Amino acid sequence: MNAAASVLLVSDHVAGSVYAVTVPDGTVTGHLTGRHLSEHAGFLVLPGGRVACVDDRRGELLVLDPFGGKLVELAVPVAVPAEHVACDPTGRRLAVTTGLGENAEPWSDLLTVVDLATGEAARVRTRVGEPGVTVLGGGDPLVVLRHREPGALAVHRFAELLAAPPGCPVVTPHALLPLPDDGHGDAQDPGSGQVFAATGTGVHSARRKGDGLVTETVIPWESPARGWYLRFDTRRRALWTTLRGGTPDPSRWPEWTNQAWHHELDTGRTLLTELGPGLVFRLALARSNTAFTRVHPDGDELVLLGADDTLRRVSLPAMDGAPRRGCTPWEGVERRAVAASPGSDWVAVTRGGHGEVHLIDMETGHEANRLGLSTPLHHGGHVILLSRDDDADGDPVGR
Repeated sequence: MNAAASVLLVSDHVAGSVYAVTVPDGTVTGHLTGRHLSEHAGFLVLPGGRVACVDDRRGELLVLDPFGGKLVELAVPVAVPAEHVACDPTGRRLAVTTGLGENAEPWSDLLTVVDLATGEAARVRTRVGEPGVTVLGGGDPLVVLRHREPGALAVHRFAELLAAPPGCPVVTPHALLPLPDDGHGDAQDPGSGQVFAATGTGVHSARRKGDGLVTETVIPWESPARGWYLRFDTRRRALWTTLRGGTPDPSRWPEWTNQAWHHELDTGRTLLTELGPGLVFRLALARSNTAFTRVHPDGDELVLLGADDTLRRVSLPAMDGAPRRGCTPWEGVERRAVAASPGSDWVAVTRGGHGEVHLIDMETGHEANRLGLSTPLHHGGHVILLSRDDDADGDPVGR
């Protein structure tokens, strides 16, 4: 593989392909086949431009090095289907939770912890569900699981989990904090030792104290809608999400309202920005913009929210197999994934089902390149854009 200033990793989790592509020229420098990465657990940026992800079919945690000479640096067996992946602020100690996979109800209680420095790994049983996870540093690292129904933040000592005997024993939390039952979305601020969980009432926060957590304030949404996803902004020490409102009926998704929610942790200021109706999924943080994709029967678009709080909209070509009116936007339809780096002004947007990735220059709003791949990118695939020394590893939760 050749050295590059920016590299895009593109995963077609349905077809089982992973591509490493240089930006902006679009040269494919690496290609893996037979690798079905967990789209839900996503990509976790590690120090040194490396990335962690989970192969859901093989049951392996992969460490990828797209800037090095060999794409797969390490593979460690873990329990699957992977729900979430996170690491401590050093990027050494990782935790992988399990979720539904292709099942209607939660069934797995397995948690895997991995020490990348030694290659050690251990599997334990916690509680059936779809837990979120963060790994706090400071002294001995702590694994914090965010559970639902009943809601709680469960604290485990990483060293004790890693030392668990074979056989996947049941482990008991070292500490427990109550949380509403509808938690969904996790973030960590490595500098302060704070952990955040999105719920219907707002963003619940807690801070490490010794080997436990102390509850802090709840950050309100300041809207009748709520967020289902949290991101820590390494550029300006802030939290981001999209607030989805309107009818809960998924067949009426074109009527859903969407607001960009931005909360500055230092000032306590919250900013809401209207994005428009339809399906707005994950977001991406670039050097001077935050990028969202909006899917709607009347036309899809990339929405760019600048640091000066101004909005720009870039039309995107339609997808065959896109969600339709009267049907859900989740099952058997094509979607879009979006990626950016806090060290660049490029944004990548996939065109699900077409095997295309639009590479857009945020400074001009124009498409600089359109990458054509050899697999269709069904369901939109998953993407991450990496720039050298962009400090993206300051967000230690998989996206």
